[in-house]
Amino acid sequence: MSNITAIIESPKGSGQKYDFDPEMKLFKLVKILPAGMVFPFDFGFIPDTLGEDGDPLDIVVISEFRSFPGCAMECRIVGAIKAFQTERNGEKMRNDRFLGVPVVSELFRDVTSVDQLPERIIEQLRNFFKNYNEQAGKEFDPFETITSEESIKLIAKQKN
Repeated sequence: MSNITAIIESPKGSGQKYDFDPEMKLFKLVKILPAGMVFPFDFGFIPDTLGEDGDPLDIVVISEFRSFPGCAMECRIVGAIKAFQTERNGEKMRNDRFLGVPVVSELFRDVTSVDQLPERIIEQLRNFFKNYNEQAGKEFDPFETITSEESIKLIAKQKN
């Protein structure tokens, strides 16, 4: 598996969180982020996968452009941020964030590994998801950043 399809739910720069509703087959507004907080990159899911939280695997699409809810794009997986998420009820589960780069990206066209991204981008993503979850009364604990090879293996294990 070299490329995967990512479906965008919440675009880069959006102060709104959208989720795909499989029954309605539409994108639903589910949350307004606090004033000044926006998604740093497009955020969505990898179809036909299932994470520990019962939802498809999450993906952050790192690129120079902003898409829209429902946009499907081919991405190469460059790595992942492995994380534990603790729900309000104390339940703890894995909720990793896979990192993809669109195959059409010009700015990131040569990036094939998370090691090629500026550390600042990874740090911003860790902090965004910590703050985002804190606002919802949850805890997000990113504990490891992994390579594209390891990430692709994890995705393959969680295919439906």
